[in-house]
Amino acid sequence: MEEFPVADVIELQQLLGRYAVGMTKDDVEAVMDVFTTDGTYSAFGDTYSLEDFPNLVAAAPKGLFMVGPPVFDLDGDTGTGQQPLCFVEQTTHDMRIGYYSDTYVRTDDGWRLSTRSMTFLRKSGAQDSGRAHDPTRPAPTAH
Repeated sequence: MEEFPVADVIELQQLLGRYAVGMTKDDVEAVMDVFTTDGTYSAFGDTYSLEDFPNLVAAAPKGLFMVGPPVFDLDGDTGTGQQPLCFVEQTTHDMRIGYYSDTYVRTDDGWRLSTRSMTFLRKSGAQDSGRAHDPTRPAPTAH
């Protein structure tokens, strides 16, 4: 088992915790703050840039973003990782489960997410990134 600097692991755990709490509290600014300025989020068949986050978060169902401990593979000032997620919708208590696959980079402001991609775990046993072209999701801004 590879060991990484404890300070880096704690900082990354706090970063990912801020993402989950920001999503749970519907605080888009807190969510955006954990990403690099060119960061992206991928799900539902699309990749969204940071400028898309306000509309994306506004369209997302509200509820509890409960995450498990992440695993990291760090190499100096960059890294990758995965983190399990159980989302519970607030008004119906319907659940979505899956995991995030991430890339990280150390910036002048500390560790940040560069990319985050969602994989959903389906009742059928399938694993996928979600329904492409979901009509309730905004389209990403073209770049």
